[in-house]
Amino acid sequence: MTADPGRTAVGLRVLAEARWPQEGDGVPPGVPGFVHSAFAPLVVAVADRCLGQRHGEPARTAVVLVSAGGDRVSAAHVRSTVAAGGRVGPLFFFQSVPNSVAGHVAARWGLDGPVVCLSPTGDPWADGVAEAELLRYDGDADEVLLVHVEEAPDGTPTGAVAVLLGGGTRQ
Repeated sequence: MTADPGRTAVGLRVLAEARWPQEGDGVPPGVPGFVHSAFAPLVVAVADRCLGQRHGEPARTAVVLVSAGGDRVSAAHVRSTVAAGGRVGPLFFFQSVPNSVAGHVAARWGLDGPVVCLSPTGDPWADGVAEAELLRYDGDADEVLLVHVEEAPDGTPTGAVAVLLGGGTRQ
């Protein structure tokens, strides 16, 4: 996903942007309460990087997490554990819902807007921006942290982008 301010039709603009990985990045640091997979740590790392650039002014900020595949590693682990007749650890029930890591980011940063997760079938950027525009248009948020993260079919993180969208005027 590439942040493209020209594609924000309702006047939203990119206030901050971050990517993972950047040169020198290794594996994102672990996140308490999330195990076995790099999905949640990747979301948290890129969100922290983005929000750290600008956040601090009072604003109702929503979180929109966009991922076509979600946390493939955790899903595969649960599938294989169940198929083998094993017991699935309780943390997997918590982290199997992408809203849990989006909510973690919101709580960590004191964001008080809605938390939304999307699984796009088309252009992830267009779907995410459309949701951000809707949240602003409806008056649910002043700013939107839009995070796009994907994993390869084998569960290897391919990277993440986070943008803080805001500004402009509501219609």
